[in-house]
Amino acid sequence: MAGPTELYLIRHAIAAERGADWPDDDKRPLTERGIARFKDCVKGLAWLDATVDEVFTSPLVRARQTAEILAAAMPGKPPVKVLDALAPGHTPTSLLAALNKVARRRRIALVGHEPDLGELAAHLIGAGRAMPFKKGGACRIDVESLASRRAAALDWFVTPKVLRRLGR
Repeated sequence: MAGPTELYLIRHAIAAERGADWPDDDKRPLTERGIARFKDCVKGLAWLDATVDEVFTSPLVRARQTAEILAAAMPGKPPVKVLDALAPGHTPTSLLAALNKVARRRRIALVGHEPDLGELAAHLIGAGRAMPFKKGGACRIDVESLASRRAAALDWFVTPKVLRRLGR
């Protein structure tokens, strides 16, 4: 895919705690509080004029649920697609290669996990260390091409607390 792309990196919302109730970490769902707070975050994203045409998500339940909430609130209700490279443990290079094969639009949301999203953001903008994403936090990074090795431009990076305030 050639041409400029708006990438919205979004960490999943607040999920159930690890433990005996959720022995399989891949299946931990969002909490009611996490769902409510992220819906408020999405209102803040709207205030920032964030619009996406495609949503890619990690296959883990908490990320998929976050992606569905995001897509439901976006104009045109963009499709949500699972991208295995957004699961924990993938490198920024492998994620971008996988995304480049399947992305068809210019405004793309990626819903995933820490520390991977922070490492991806740092990789894209040429930062020396990972950017810390809080649960429900987001950033927009503009890239010339998903296949390019040139550094991208960070447009904004916002905590969930600020997103919720913007959405009021």
